[in-house]
Amino acid sequence: MVQPTQTRTTANDYYASDAYAQNDLIQLIEGEVIILMPPILKHQRLVREILILLSLIAREKGGEALDSPVEVYLDEDNIYQPDVLYLSVDTQCTVEEKRLVGAPELVVEVLSPSTAKYDRQQKYQAYEKHGVHDYWIIDPIHEIIEVWSLNAQKKFERQGAFAVGDTFQSAVLGASVDVTAIFNI
Repeated sequence: MVQPTQTRTTANDYYASDAYAQNDLIQLIEGEVIILMPPILKHQRLVREILILLSLIAREKGGEALDSPVEVYLDEDNIYQPDVLYLSVDTQCTVEEKRLVGAPELVVEVLSPSTAKYDRQQKYQAYEKHGVHDYWIIDPIHEIIEVWSLNAQKKFERQGAFAVGDTFQSAVLGASVDVTAIFNI
């Protein structure tokens, strides 16, 4: 269950809050503190499979794959914990001790009933605005991966919705992605 606060919060107040100190699964979305419940097992299994895929690619080509809870500071109002992310070798994202600052090249969010609205609206807009090159939205119920990529105008363009049996090419990864392998959990 998502528990939003009633007042807007900035990054400094967010980091100083008791809620931040007491919760591992917490995000700041458009100035709202969102405390998340632990995900269901299917969600975590999908996260694991995507992390394995991205880690193998990183091992071969360079870069780094990370999973939640890793904090991504986009701006004063938006501090997220993407389910999985990938940093390329030449990333512009700054890696600090406790968080990443700036946009990773690839962000993956696995939908859950309590977060789907944020993943499809506020996070989508923030990832686009801050220059995440590829954004994958995973629907665990329908077993579909929506792939969005920044175009020349720095706007997300839908590359497609891919299901079991499909593959798609990821420019960020420089590799083909087998959707069946991700959902084979």
